[in-house]
Amino acid sequence: MNLYSINTGHFKLDGGAMFGVVPKTIWNKLNPADENNMCSWAMRCLLIQDGKRLMLIDNGMGNKQDQKFFGYYYLHGNDTLEKSLNKYGFTLDDITDMVLTHLHFDHCGGSIEYNSDRTKLEPAFKNATYYCNEKHWNWAIKPNAREKASFLKENILPIMESGRLKFIDESSKLMDGVSFIEVNGHTEAMMLPVVSNNNQTLAFMADLIPSAAHLPIPYVMGYDMRPLNTIQEKETILKKAVENNWTLFFEHDPMIECATLEMTEKGIRKKEGFNLSEIFKP
Repeated sequence: MNLYSINTGHFKLDGGAMFGVVPKTIWNKLNPADENNMCSWAMRCLLIQDGKRLMLIDNGMGNKQDQKFFGYYYLHGNDTLEKSLNKYGFTLDDITDMVLTHLHFDHCGGSIEYNSDRTKLEPAFKNATYYCNEKHWNWAIKPNAREKASFLKENILPIMESGRLKFIDESSKLMDGVSFIEVNGHTEAMMLPVVSNNNQTLAFMADLIPSAAHLPIPYVMGYDMRPLNTIQEKETILKKAVENNWTLFFEHDPMIECATLEMTEKGIRKKEGFNLSEIFKP
C-alpha cells in the first residue's frame, strides 16, 4: 500500500468562523488573518494505492463554479487536483474508489465536472465508484438553512444520477487496512477514514480536526452543527490516537500535513509535524 498527499489548492475562510469561541488574540497567532479577517486553508486529500486500486479521499472544490463563487473564497496557489495526481503518475481516470467524507463543497466539488461544451454535468472520475454515508447523503440533499450554502446540488445530485453511488458506514470494508469512524458534530454522519499499514496508522481528520491548530478540545469551528458533539468526539479520538500512536492527517492545515501527538499539562497536543511522504514512503 502506498499513500500520497494530494493538494488541490488553497482557499480562505473567516478566522472567527474557523475557530468559534476562541478569541482572535489567540487564534491569529496560529493562522494569521488578512485585512478582511480571512485565513488561508489547504484542501488536502489522500490517495491510497493498493495494487491496481486507487482510492481517493475527498477531492477539493473543483473548478466548475463561476468567478463570483470563487471570489468569495479567494482560491489561490498553483496546486490543482489534476496536477497533484499527475505528480505521482496518475490521472482522474485512474481513480477506482472515490470516498467522500462529507458533501460540503470544499470536500466534494471535484466529484463533478462539465463536459467539453459545458452543456452537461458528469462524473470527473470516469472509472470510479463514489462512496458516501447514506444518512449524510439524505441530510445533504435536503439541507437545513444553516448548511444550505455548503451543499451545492450540482456537486451532489449528478453523482446519484450517474448510477455510481454506493453507501458506506462504520462496518464497510472497501480496502484491506482501511476502516471508518462516523462522527456527527460537524455535520450528520461525516466519515473519517483510518488507514493501517506496516504497523502504522494514519487517521484522516476531515473537518473534525481541520488543522493542527484545532487540537485543543475547545477549538471548535463555528460551522459545526453540534459543537458539543464535536468536543466529545475530539476527546474520544484524540485519546485513542495517543494510546495507539496514530498519526493524524490534516485536510485543511495550510502548512502541516501530518502530526503525532503527546499528552502535556494542557492536554493532548502536537508532538511532531511532518509531511506524509516522510513516514509513508511510496
